[in-house]
Amino acid sequence: MIEITEHAKQELNRLLIAKVDWPGALLRLIDRGKGKLGLGIDIQKPGDLVIDYDSKRLILVEADLAENLAHITLDVDDTPDGPELVIIEKAQKSSTVTECVKWKPLTKVTYSLN
Repeated sequence: MIEITEHAKQELNRLLIAKVDWPGALLRLIDRGKGKLGLGIDIQKPGDLVIDYDSKRLILVEADLAENLAHITLDVDDTPDGPELVIIEKAQKSSTVTECVKWKPLTKVTYSLN
């Protein structure tokens, strides 16, 4: 399952409060094709993964997309231009008790959180 850091949840919640005024609408993580993700505004559909923050629904992810993103984490980088969502992928390794998971930044989502 996709993971979202506490910092990213805080920024996404701030964005939801500031930009979404449609009753029942939430942020939706969407596949923009060619390995890019984006954010949209949508209502919950059957089968959606719903990620909560502070006991409230925050972001929706379609079930198939959530399964494909099982090895990623959304985080936020604080940049001089403001916060930016960052996708971090867990390195795929054979599983043994002595190995630790390495993380590497992949790409930044082109959606500014300001």
